[in-house]
Amino acid sequence: MIPVRGFEGRTVAVFGLARTGLAAARALVAGGAQVALWDERPEGRAAAQAEGLPLVDLTTADWTQFAALMLSPGVPLTHPEPHWTVTKAREFGVEIVGDMELFARAVNAAPEHKRPKIVAITGTNGKSTTTALIGHICASAGRDTRVGGNIGVGVLDLEDMHGGAVYVLEMSSYQLDLTTSLKPDVAILLNVSPDHLERHGGMEGYVAAKRRILLNQGKGDTAVIGVDDPWGQRICTEITAANRRTIVPISASKAMGRGVYALQGLLYDATGERAVEVADLLRARSLPGRHNWQNAAAAYSAARGLGISAEDAAEGLMSFPGLAHRMETVGQVGRVRFVNDSKATNTDAARQAMSSYPKFYWIAGGQPKTGGIDALADLFPKIEKAYLIGEASEAFGATLKGKATTVDCGTMEVAVAKAHADAAAKGQDAVVLLSPACASFDQFADFEARGEAFRAAVQGLTRPAAKGARA
Repeated sequence: MIPVRGFEGRTVAVFGLARTGLAAARALVAGGAQVALWDERPEGRAAAQAEGLPLVDLTTADWTQFAALMLSPGVPLTHPEPHWTVTKAREFGVEIVGDMELFARAVNAAPEHKRPKIVAITGTNGKSTTTALIGHICASAGRDTRVGGNIGVGVLDLEDMHGGAVYVLEMSSYQLDLTTSLKPDVAILLNVSPDHLERHGGMEGYVAAKRRILLNQGKGDTAVIGVDDPWGQRICTEITAANRRTIVPISASKAMGRGVYALQGLLYDATGERAVEVADLLRARSLPGRHNWQNAAAAYSAARGLGISAEDAAEGLMSFPGLAHRMETVGQVGRVRFVNDSKATNTDAARQAMSSYPKFYWIAGGQPKTGGIDALADLFPKIEKAYLIGEASEAFGATLKGKATTVDCGTMEVAVAKAHADAAAKGQDAVVLLSPACASFDQFADFEARGEAFRAAVQGLTRPAAKGARA
């Protein structure tokens, strides 16, 4: 745990008691603060009580007693409208912070020789793979590495800092909205495409949130910017004009005079006097496809920014084992392979997986994003059959009508069973792909829970029936 100091003897309200909120509460108490916890969900309150943390109903509390409001990132700050806790905090002049901001303040308050290195990663797609990949490279190179944030462990639940540590942190746009003082040694903006627009009031708000990862960087820091989309190109041009930090453009689609790029699976470092081939990504089994080449370019650039040698960085790319829930093969039954891409919560992410297979049986649906799946129309001919789940079933079925055969399945277990039956009946090599192009919150706590439900359903296909069970 990383104790958060600066609120000694004062009370901090904490709203939202999932992983992030509980980790922040523990860190604040460890730093000497008092806390007042609340969640509208009974299970959230029960989790706090189980740890002996004090519950205070923030709807009736005296907000003049609070020094700050620690807001979980899933709670709306500005759009579609401010949450009632945000309104209360603003009414009483209470500062609103997130867990990443508390971490940043803990780092900034530490003596210079005890401050760790920080790599912060954001982008619409590829954040989790890139974060895990950088963590793997750093650990393989002998660095004391902690990986967390929006992936795995909440940042304040990570081991306490020291001067030789490296924190590799995935950051969502929601977290960035609540962060003002984080100063990453390496900041990575992978890509930007429309997502979470309802939470940011449109594309400009979303881009502004992503751009906050670069907010406090200066001389000696490294900014790694994906330039394969127009928003990334614009941001890279604008911060290059500022000319304060080291800027490394990355691309998975074009050669560049300066930067790191991948062409036809070969990774090139053009940050020196000439472009040098540093890795053959076609040999990296856990990094298939152009989208992963961009992730590899970012991870390589980050490692170099931390002083890791080009050889060690390239070796880490080759030995990376892959990431759960991102194009992860979770089982094979006969000639049918099951691929878990639950992390694909939007169409851009789903496109990356769908483009990787000539034909597939597609499990899709959940809580739909703006625009549905219209942007995937060019990939519909690849779909052998679509198995639809969750809230998006009706809308996705309407979009696919006349373009692909659909089955309204409702639940994950039904979808897996039906997809397996259809794929196996063909008697050929086949892929059943879970790549939902949707958020998970209609049926699951998060995309990880959705992916685990898929894994369990696949395992259930081969699990022998209980002895004595009746049909």
